[in-house]
Formats: sequence, C-alpha cells, structure tokens
Amino acid sequence: METDDQEAMFRDAVRRFVERDVTPNAQKIEAGEEFPQWLVEEMAKLGLFGMVIPQEYGGVDAKLTTYAAVMEELSAGWSSLPSFLNSHGSVSGIITQYGTPEQRARYLPKLADGSMRGAVMLSEPDAGTDLQSIRTTATRQADGSYVLSGTKVFITNGERASLFLVLVKTDPKAQPTKDGISLMILEKGTPGFSVARLFDKMAFKHVDTAELLLEDVRLPADSIVGGVPGRGFGQLMSTLETGRVAMAATAVGLARSALAASLSYSKERKTFGVPIASHQAIQIHLANMATKLAAARCLVMEAARVKEQGGRADMLAGMAKLYASEACLEITGEAMRVHGGYGYVSDFPIERMYREAPLYVLTEGTNEIQRTIIAKRLISGDGAASIGIY
Repeated sequence: METDDQEAMFRDAVRRFVERDVTPNAQKIEAGEEFPQWLVEEMAKLGLFGMVIPQEYGGVDAKLTTYAAVMEELSAGWSSLPSFLNSHGSVSGIITQYGTPEQRARYLPKLADGSMRGAVMLSEPDAGTDLQSIRTTATRQADGSYVLSGTKVFITNGERASLFLVLVKTDPKAQPTKDGISLMILEKGTPGFSVARLFDKMAFKHVDTAELLLEDVRLPADSIVGGVPGRGFGQLMSTLETGRVAMAATAVGLARSALAASLSYSKERKTFGVPIASHQAIQIHLANMATKLAAARCLVMEAARVKEQGGRADMLAGMAKLYASEACLEITGEAMRVHGGYGYVSDFPIERMYREAPLYVLTEGTNEIQRTIIAKRLISGDGAASIGIY
C-alpha cells in the first residue's frame, strides 16, 4: 500500500467483514465444534494473510499502524481470528526481512494468498521465555544437510499450519549461546515431523495449540533462514516488537467488545424500575472500562508508530503489550460485574470473553518479562528520555 486513503479503505473493508460475517456469528461458532474454514477463506480474499508481505510477492505491505488496527477490528468481532494471523505474520515478516531471494520467491506468494499458513516453533517443555536454553538441535551431516531432533510445545496453529519456522541449536557449544541458534524452514509432511497432541484449553478452542515432535527430521542446508547458521536468535528478536504490538491490539479489540456489551446490557437491564446504567455503581465500572480502553489503544498505536518509523520500540512495545493485556483482563472483569449473574452463563458473550482475557498476559512474552524489559531500558539506557520522563 502507498497512500493513507488506501490504508483507510483496507481497514474499512476489514470492519465491514467483521460486522457482516463475524460479530453476528461469533457466539454460534464458539459453541460449535466445526472449524470456521469459511472465515479463514474470507480473510484470505481480503488479503489479511499478506498484510506484512511486499506487493511484489502478492502481499498488501500494510503499515504497522494499519496492521494493529486490523488486529483490533478482528478481535472485536471474535478474538480467535487474530490468532490465525499473528504467528503467520511473524513467519512472513522474518522470511521477507531475512530470507534468501530463493526463500522469498518460494514461500512469500503462498503465504500472501493464504494457501500456506505459517507458525513459529519456539517454546519447549524446559524452555519457555528463556529461548537460549532450547534443547532442539540441528546436527550437520556430511552431505551438508541437517538432522533435527527435539520437542516444541504450545505452538499456535501447530496442526493447521503448513509452513513452520523452527528455532534450533546448530552449534550447541557456541559462546555466546545465541550465536549457535538458527531459524530453519520446515514444511508440513516432512518425514519425522508430527503432532504429538493438541492441548485442551479454557478458551480459544478453535485455535489449535500443539505439541510437535521432531524425530530425526532431515532438512537441506538451504532451509536455514538467510542461508547462514547462527543468526536465528537475532532474526527472531527483531520481530518480537511487531508481535507484541499485534498482541496488544488484539487485547484492545477484546476489551472493546466487553465494553460495548456492557454498555448495551446496562441500558436494557432494569432494576428498581430503571436501567442499571442509571445507577452510579454501574457508571463507575463503565467509566473505568472506557478510560483503560482509550489509554491502551493510544499506547498500542504509539508503539506501532515508533516501530513503523524505524525507531527503537522494544520498551514501548513491551509497555503496550503489558498495559493492554492487563487492561483487557480488568475490563472483562468489570464487564462481568456489570452483567451480574448473567455474565457467568454462556448465553452472554461476557462469559467467553472473561475466559479469553488471561491469554494476553501470558503470550508473546509474559507480562513479568515485559516489566523486566521496561525496567532495564529505564535503568541502563535512554528509555526514560525516549518517552519524555526527563
């Protein structure tokens, strides 16, 4: 995309899609067992799977602020939808930025049109946040190929994705450790690669979360992203800011829905002969929810703007993810209070939203990690000055 008008048109098209096809059906889809493939196909038609991919490969090449706005819109309709896109966007972004010309030509067009869906294989049973402690190895063979062995857990879209970026140690003895870590491209169907199990979760049941096994998986040397081993950790870290902004925007979308549902319910539900919106106690909840929502959105868009313009955004992205996810958790809790007993039953969407909200404080780096990142920048770098504290 090249102009602000085009970006606005794209956002408007997504909003119309959500209002027409998603919001009216979200509760029904959530209650059913069938995977909503038709929604995924509509998202592909809109170009959503190609948002971060250059136009020369069939993508949209949207700005990060637009990407964040789209993630919010999708989440406001049904918070599972962004989960189909976020890790896919990370795969697309890494291959776009770091892939060899051959890797970009081979994979980006298929990622852009949604015929390939991407997922990132990072976490392991004994390595969650501390990715340098992963145990999955890629051992080089005499013919130059690599044999991968290990287990990855909590992989979003692990069953339905068809293209994976897997974080491995190509040199377990490297010092520093990060210099021995690589990202490798793995296609579904490769011998030795399998789904061990799917996790049963308290929410997001239509988003598959898998444990994946790598049992002597052989990959050619040109499967390493960028073609040079030992650069995977840096490649991954450079994309985390975008992922955290996207996750924060998703939390804002869910919080927006919770507020909208609470406003609607409080105007219709009556006690003592008047709508409960007339009671000061309910008004306090609504005011708190709206204020937190507005602040969260502003922080998300500021982080997106700084990143988009090439500035350092690790602290801002961490702040956005931290604040938006905590605000979402609080807003859905207040929405439950507004709805009273009705909020606890599945007839109303608040019950679902209340179960979904905790995910955002855990994923894309826990909020404890975000606080650590923010504090380190404040203490040792130019973090305070960058946000105008002094």
